[in-house]
Amino acid sequence: MLKEFRDFAMRGNVVDLAVGIIIGAAFGKIVTSLVSDMLMPPLGVLLGKVDFSNLFFNLSDKHYDSLADAKAAGAATINYGIFINNIIDFIIVAFAVFLLVRWMNHLLPKPAPAAPAVPTKECSYCKSTIPAAAVRCPNCTSNL
Repeated sequence: MLKEFRDFAMRGNVVDLAVGIIIGAAFGKIVTSLVSDMLMPPLGVLLGKVDFSNLFFNLSDKHYDSLADAKAAGAATINYGIFINNIIDFIIVAFAVFLLVRWMNHLLPKPAPAAPAVPTKECSYCKSTIPAAAVRCPNCTSNL
């Protein structure tokens, strides 16, 4: 059983998948940093000095000046600013994956065109489909 598991784990597909997941996780961290550290601060300034990561709805009766204060007090909040950051993060990752797949499709060879279909006809005796050039039916062996 261990040998079978080792053979399974060392097949190309599993190793390729593992490498893809590791690189994807690292890429996700880069994109998250890009969104939260590079894109959102200028966007917040353009929208009136708004810090998206600090936008929240307070569901409790007390007032909190920041999301960190509300979390420290254990207040229930809806953190829609963090959600906006995550949506932008997802869009950037999805677009990057789209560009990568599109680029890879250009690198892969085009599939060979399909062979032209052989014209067929129906056997007048057994009603099976046979090549049009056939003089004898391969199914019922009738002369056509």
